[in-house]
Amino acid sequence: MDYRLLGHGALRVSAIGLGCMSMSGTYGKSDDAASVAVIHRALDLGIDFFDSSDMYGWGHNEELVSRALAGRREGVVLATKFGQVRSPDGAGNLVDGSATYVRAACEASLKRLGVDTIDLYYQHRVDPKVSIEETVGAMARLREEGKIRALGLCEAAPATLRRAYAVHPIAALQMEYSLLYRQPAEDVLAVCRELGITFVAYSPLGRSLLAGGVERPDDIPADDRRRQHPRFQGPNLEHNTRLVRRLAEVARVKGATPAQLALAWLLARGRDIVPIPGTKRVGRLEENAGAVRVQLDAADLRRIDEAMPPGAGAGTRYPEPQMKGVYI
Repeated sequence: MDYRLLGHGALRVSAIGLGCMSMSGTYGKSDDAASVAVIHRALDLGIDFFDSSDMYGWGHNEELVSRALAGRREGVVLATKFGQVRSPDGAGNLVDGSATYVRAACEASLKRLGVDTIDLYYQHRVDPKVSIEETVGAMARLREEGKIRALGLCEAAPATLRRAYAVHPIAALQMEYSLLYRQPAEDVLAVCRELGITFVAYSPLGRSLLAGGVERPDDIPADDRRRQHPRFQGPNLEHNTRLVRRLAEVARVKGATPAQLALAWLLARGRDIVPIPGTKRVGRLEENAGAVRVQLDAADLRRIDEAMPPGAGAGTRYPEPQMKGVYI
């Protein structure tokens, strides 16, 4: 495993992390025992960067990760998030970035995780009703008290990121970034590089599309929320799978899988990028970890761009209502 520094060097993490969201029912049924086995195998492979949130299973995920890391916590960089809250009517999530909520959410996550300090604490979604200065100010106070080690933001637009950084240095910005989704992620990446912020890429495999795991709607379980995503519907899915087949040919020539090539592409774009693919399967985890051995030169990168040019993907990354909550 290769390792990279977050932000200005406060934390060192594996070049590929593990996103744990799918272990709490988001993409169909999950199994706690199998998920613990995945986390243990990740540790064996040198992966030490684990990404959770208080809204993944509404607390289940943090408790699961805590159990899996029992006795193996040393050297692990544990990230979690706050800010998304359940709507009383069940019609989608709400967002709360108030100073009072930031503290309450942090205390609850510390208890579920069974730790005294959260290594990297993200605001999961920017709250348009609360100034980013208030939210980050509250996070900064938590850091002063030793409850968190580093601050992060998710899905923040460039102007918001600059305002946040003026209050307190931000170690990491997490946003969807992959061959299927490059803009406006690369606009935010430019600001991250200016400020010395690490870019943590979630859904680096396009929610499995880039791994070649989905070609027909029936490949997605009935209780999997990807069925609601435009990328996985009708002509969009047909178009995107054609792109993935082209990517697979480039991968074959390199002796890699499409997933490994997609992750290697992100790793090759700079040491300030850390992808965090998620999985519920040990085999897929091992495949993803192997991406660190795939070296890409300029010719390889050119062939990848030819197979999947910027903007080539069809369909938005979330359903329309959820798109209103990102890039704020």
